[in-house]
Amino acid sequence: MNQWLNQHIQPAKMVLGRMRQNFLGTVLMCCVMGVTLSLPAILFTIIDNLGHVAGSVESKPQLSLFLKLDASSKAKANIAEQLKKHPDIAKYEFVSKESAWEQLQQNADTADISASLSKNPLPDAYFVTPKDIKPESVQRLQQEMQQWSGVELAQVDANWIKRLDTLLKLGKKAIFVLVVLLGFALVAIIGNTIRLQIMTQLEEIEVSKLIGATNQFIRRPFLYAGTLYGLGGGLAAWFIVLAVVELFNTSVTEIADLYASQFRITMPNATITLVMLLSAIGLGWLGSFVAVNRSLAKIEKL
Repeated sequence: MNQWLNQHIQPAKMVLGRMRQNFLGTVLMCCVMGVTLSLPAILFTIIDNLGHVAGSVESKPQLSLFLKLDASSKAKANIAEQLKKHPDIAKYEFVSKESAWEQLQQNADTADISASLSKNPLPDAYFVTPKDIKPESVQRLQQEMQQWSGVELAQVDANWIKRLDTLLKLGKKAIFVLVVLLGFALVAIIGNTIRLQIMTQLEEIEVSKLIGATNQFIRRPFLYAGTLYGLGGGLAAWFIVLAVVELFNTSVTEIADLYASQFRITMPNATITLVMLLSAIGLGWLGSFVAVNRSLAKIEKL
């Protein structure tokens, strides 16, 4: 056990010592990784907060449930009971045709129209607010209520929700594409850095192989270097995201105050932060692994 620990502790100490000697280069490498990783992280933070705002916005879509003109009192009572017990309905409001007619007559823009009518053409109506504002959920609820007895028309205007939902989905796809592209870029950057380190230690590696050192032994310190670069880049990215969020919040808070809102952009939760750090470490390890294996293959051909 002690021998196994020494096999890992010694190369780790050696890598840390070399990083300390080239402190400026190490910091710059971590900063480059941090900036690259922070771009998708910032985009994700913005879209995630927009999603929360969309889910809590007060102007949720309403379904207008217009009843038949000849609907009986029993049919109205049954509809009210169904609305009350429905698990997908947050709240509902009943507007009688008499009340709607009175509002129509009092409205200056429609007073002339109502005056030309001999009788009230408006039906009784329920205005329903669903719990789930996803377009597919709203549409499903609308289709269900359209089949209720006594309902003439179940109408919903969810165009703005569909647009917002589409934009959020597009944003998530953009994040995925950005993560993949920047991931390849980071692997290339780290791989090139490790390749340069291998070139500076080429004679040392060749001598080690002559005295029987295995590829695993030679590879180990470089893998630690890539892992530490990844960890440093992940931490740098987190601090960059924190700084950007705080910078944005100075303006967001002022705008929110104008609308009497407490909205602020929040940092990614612990799970997302952990995924970001592990991804950075994984990319650092992968870049090192690819670079070392290619270099060792070339050395063996010599």
